Amino acid sequence: MNWRSFGRVLGWIEPISVLSARLLLAGLLVAGLWGPARVRAQDGSAAPSTQRKTSTPYTGDLSIFDSPGRDERLQINRVMNMLGIQPGKNVADIGAGSGWFTVRAARRVTDSGTVYAVDINPEAIQYIDHRAKKEGLHNIKTILSKPDDPQLSADSIDAALLLKTYHEIAHPVVLLRNLRSSLKPGARVGIIDRNGNGENHGVSKDVVVREAGQAGYELRDSQDFVKADGMDYFLIFTKKGN
Repeated sequence: MNWRSFGRVLGWIEPISVLSARLLLAGLLVAGLWGPARVRAQDGSAAPSTQRKTSTPYTGDLSIFDSPGRDERLQINRVMNMLGIQPGKNVADIGAGSGWFTVRAARRVTDSGTVYAVDINPEAIQYIDHRAKKEGLHNIKTILSKPDDPQLSADSIDAALLLKTYHEIAHPVVLLRNLRSSLKPGARVGIIDRNGNGENHGVSKDVVVREAGQAGYELRDSQDFVKADGMDYFLIFTKKGN
């Protein structure tokens, strides 16, 4: 409610004493009916971010992510090397979709590590559970998350990757802040996306760097080798102070 609306409220009960007006204003503030809206990180019900536009999350055929040659186009082994993904590590695949990256990371970390496949789409979670069973991978744990909270345990993750997902996140700063608590000291967070305006399945690299900074991260590396199309980029962040 803005000042004009508040004035209307006062008009309804005119005449009103100054003391009564102050009491009414205090009540509205406490009730959350006036003043800046609070972003609720836990229930995903807050209004969309005003920082930028976002793309509608994909809910179609998940098998399209497993197109032949995608490993080479995205140079995924090089990506995993740079994120420090190796045997024994715990990895979060945020916006896991079909589990394309999940299963590759699971093979890399071996049974001594764990990969958490995080997605807000129940169909994606079922798809990955079936895929892990079919491929005999027992080190994959699926998490049906909330839009702005990956719901990972504290101090549990060595590396995380958001692969072509960031442009779909309505509250990126909130999500990254919630992710911070789950990261171990020195953990790396990778973001692969493509330059765009937010609603065309891409988001500017500069926007990502700025939002990550607001969430308490610092940029450690910036690469453009992914797909080598002049549009895609690969950013690596760590928590500030690491």
